[in-house]
Amino acid sequence: MHGEARFCSALVAPGARILDAGCGTGRVGARLAELGFDVAGTDVDASMLAVSRRIPGVRWHLADLAGLDLDEAPFDLIVAAGNVFPFLAASTGPRVLERLAAHLSPGGLLVSGFGLDRAHLPDPAAIVDIADYDSWCAAAGLVLLSRHATWDGDAWSDSTGYAVSVHRRT
Repeated sequence: MHGEARFCSALVAPGARILDAGCGTGRVGARLAELGFDVAGTDVDASMLAVSRRIPGVRWHLADLAGLDLDEAPFDLIVAAGNVFPFLAASTGPRVLERLAAHLSPGGLLVSGFGLDRAHLPDPAAIVDIADYDSWCAAAGLVLLSRHATWDGDAWSDSTGYAVSVHRRT
């Protein structure tokens, strides 16, 4: 099983509603759907979304996360895998987190994974300071529950070059 899907599936009940935010070609969303979750995916890149739309069993949406307004019921979990936050347009991180939080059910989880340094990020991705990310989450009503160094749940430290963060909507 994909690490991202395995990690997320352990956090919610079977059949939970999951949004794959910044889904790209749909790899994570597809695996979550195979596991029996009710999955939707969204991406701003129409060419990537065209690939994901070949995958059945998932509702795919073309949308910019900074203006996300899906006509869907709230989600139990939103996953942003694959360096979504470092690839956002400059200064949109806080707005994206507000929009994602608005799509979570009360108590719902936001799970994001991204590189924290140049060694863990492809060009031209920006380096997102983890303290800034946490403050944006807090401003959006999201509380940090746990942080890991990998999608396998390895221990995180300040010197870790990658972070998988789990936040809960208050």
